[in-house]
Amino acid sequence: MGETYRADAIIWMNGLKEFGHFEIICWELRTPSNSLINRTFRFLEFATALFKINRIIGKQKPDLVIAERTTSYGFLAAISNAPIIVIAQQGSTDLWPMHSFSYPLKKIIQRYAFQRSSLIHAWGKVMVPAMVEAKVDPQKILLLPKGIDIKIFSQKKISEFNKIKAIVTRSLALEYRHEIILKAFSILDKKGIDFELTFVGDGNQLAVLKKTVKDLQLTKKVHFLGRKLYSELPHLLQQNNFYISMPNTEGVSASLFEAMASQCYPIVSDIAGNQEWITNNQNGSLVPVDDFKELAQTILTTFEDFSYRKNAVITNQKLVQNQANYETNMTLIAEKYHELIDNIQNL
Repeated sequence: MGETYRADAIIWMNGLKEFGHFEIICWELRTPSNSLINRTFRFLEFATALFKINRIIGKQKPDLVIAERTTSYGFLAAISNAPIIVIAQQGSTDLWPMHSFSYPLKKIIQRYAFQRSSLIHAWGKVMVPAMVEAKVDPQKILLLPKGIDIKIFSQKKISEFNKIKAIVTRSLALEYRHEIILKAFSILDKKGIDFELTFVGDGNQLAVLKKTVKDLQLTKKVHFLGRKLYSELPHLLQQNNFYISMPNTEGVSASLFEAMASQCYPIVSDIAGNQEWITNNQNGSLVPVDDFKELAQTILTTFEDFSYRKNAVITNQKLVQNQANYETNMTLIAEKYHELIDNIQNL
């Protein structure tokens, strides 16, 4: 249960098929939440979803139900007739936005989902504190990222580019703060620094970002490629020497893993989700949230030090290979699911 079009979900499902021999049945909410009217219809769809979910469970008789996000699909799974429930928290906490009127209700919903689940995925350490605060049984928590397919992302040989070629592979949504990246590159442009900046992905901020590019007179240097097939992503990453990501909130980013495996030097926002994987000035750069001036300086400084970047990307490839290898991690996840199923069947 989740947005199955997302690359993250596709990796998850394919891994379970390949390494766990699972058959996957998908269900998701169909109404987007990109307008007030659609949000209203999505809420109505959510409110009536339980009947559809239980009908599928009754007909297909799944061994277990997996749900993304504790406060939406996770809650629906928790109140369903699912025999075993596995929930994945998708951010440092799914209780977002913090100051919304629905926050207290989401907190109650999340705790109920946690109580009903047999296993809760924490893709990184940054997710665990929220689970501890919600008094989750530590035995339920599986701390392990899904990982990425190392083989397809690590084909590029280390080479020195003659200019800055930066790529952004996050969706074009407000929380990813792409305008900060554009302001930083505007500073570089005014200094006469040559660069190419490529955005891969789509989102509701596309028109706004294109206007910003035009206003900053960067149209010849900034490219929006739109949403691409996941199979195209390794080649796109390997054409660049920098990966930039400036969100103000982050869980565990598969996009970061992909960039690290592809020898793109990572410059990311200085937040907990990134600090788990990037040590500043060792295997990447951490920049304060929304500090576009510091971002511009960091890009320039690290570009001028090829020897440092070469050592950093070598370190990153080893790090991802050891801790975020899709084949290794998905095998362990699949084994854990089979263990849950076997325990129920042996009762």
